Amino acid sequence: MNHFANISPLDSRYRCPELEEFFSESAHAAYLARVEVALIEALAGEGLCSVKAVGEIKHAALALSAEAVVEEEKKTRHDIRALVNILREHVSDETKPWVHWGATSYDIRDTAHSLRMRDGVQAVLLPALIELEQTLIALARREKNTVQVGRTHGQHAVPVTVGFTLAEYVDRLGRSIESVQTATKNLKGKFSGAVGAHNSQKLFLDDPRSFEKKVLGKLNIEPAPYSTQIIPPEFMLDLLHHVVSAFGIIANIARDLRSLQRSEIGEVGESFASDQVGSSTMPQKRNPINFENIESLWKTFAPRMITYYLDQVSEHQRDLTNSASSRFQFEIIAGLLHSTKRLSKVLTNLVVDNIALQKNFDQSREMIIAEPLYLLLAHHGHPDAHEAVKQLTLRAQHDHIPLIELAGRELGEYIAKFTSEQQNILKNPEDYIGIAVQKTEHICEKWASGSIDEG
Repeated sequence: MNHFANISPLDSRYRCPELEEFFSESAHAAYLARVEVALIEALAGEGLCSVKAVGEIKHAALALSAEAVVEEEKKTRHDIRALVNILREHVSDETKPWVHWGATSYDIRDTAHSLRMRDGVQAVLLPALIELEQTLIALARREKNTVQVGRTHGQHAVPVTVGFTLAEYVDRLGRSIESVQTATKNLKGKFSGAVGAHNSQKLFLDDPRSFEKKVLGKLNIEPAPYSTQIIPPEFMLDLLHHVVSAFGIIANIARDLRSLQRSEIGEVGESFASDQVGSSTMPQKRNPINFENIESLWKTFAPRMITYYLDQVSEHQRDLTNSASSRFQFEIIAGLLHSTKRLSKVLTNLVVDNIALQKNFDQSREMIIAEPLYLLLAHHGHPDAHEAVKQLTLRAQHDHIPLIELAGRELGEYIAKFTSEQQNILKNPEDYIGIAVQKTEHICEKWASGSIDEG
C-alpha cells in the first residue's frame, strides 16, 4: 500500500493496521464468504445439498480475493452477485445451484457487517479501552493524596485531589466500556429473505426460523427477532452511540488535561522528547499536541452519529439510502482506537507538577475556608452565616487581609465554639478535601476488581 497515495488520513496518518483484519475491503470479502459457507453447511445439514458441495464452497471461499470481486462488480453492478459469481467459478456444476441458495443480498451483507463490527470491537477496540482504564486507575491511585484546588466554572473552588479528579473518568469510562461490551454482544444477523418473511425458504423448509438459527449459529450470532430485508438498525445504532459516547469521555479527559497544561496553570504536562519541536518559530514551546489531536478527532467523528440516526429510517421493507453511509461506520471505531491508544501512551508518562499545584492552591488558600467557615458558623448558631461570610470575603479581598483574621476579629464568639478539628480546617485548608481520597480508592477498586468483563 502506497500511503502517500491515500486520500483518507485514516489510511495514512491515523492508520490502525490491527483493524485491517476486520474492516478492510479484503476482510469484507472474506466475511461475506464466511456467511455463504455457513449457509451451505446448514443446507447440507438439512439434506438439501451434498457434503461435497460444502467442501467445494469452503475451498472457493478460501481462494476468494477482494480484487476479483471488485473486478466482477464492474460487470454486475452488484457486489453480492459479483461475490456469488466468483464463488461459482471455483465449484463444480453440481454445486453451482447451491451457492447463495435461498438468500437475499442483505442476508449476507448485513450479517457480515455485524460480524465484522463485533469481531473488530471485541478483538481490538475493547482491549485498548480497558488498557486505558487501567492506566487511569494506576494514575488516580498514584495521585489520590495530591491536593489540588477544585475548579467550577473555570474558577477556583474547594480542594480535591488529582486522583479524585481522575477518578471521575475512571468511573465514566468504566461504565462506557460496559455499555460498548453489551451493545457489541447484542449485534444480530439475519437469514430471512428478500422482505424478511422467509418466502423462498418456505418453498423447501417446514421451519425457516429454525434454519435461520442454524445458519447464524455457525457464525456464533443470534438472529434478529424480526427483520425485513435488513437487520433492524437499532442494534448497530446502539453500539455506535456507545462508541461515540466513549469517544466523548476521552475527549473530555484530553480537554481537562490540556487546560491544566496551560502556562499559567502548569499542573500537568505531556512528556516532551529531546528532539521534539513545539513551534516552528518559538523554540521554548511545548504544545499539548496529543490532547489537542484527541479532541480534534472526536470533533471529526462525533457529528457522524447524526448520519446514523438518519439511517434509522428506511422505507417499507428496505431502501438504499444507507448503502453508502453504512460503509463509513467502521471509521468511528478506527478514530476512537487511535485516540484511545494515544491517550494511554500520554497518561503513562504524564508529569504532575507539585510545585505548580501548590502555587495555584495558595492563590486561593485564604478564601477556600469561606465554605467551611459559613457552615460551622451556622451550625453554632449564627443567624445569617452565609451573608456574614460573604461580606467578610469582600472586605478581605479589598483590604488584602486574610479571611481567617477578619473572622477571628468579628466572629470570635462563634469561632470559640468550634472544636479543635474544626478550627484546624480553617488553619489548614488543604485538609478540607472531604472523602476525596477514600472515594478515589473506592472507584478505582470497583473498576480494577473485574467489574469490566475482559472476556
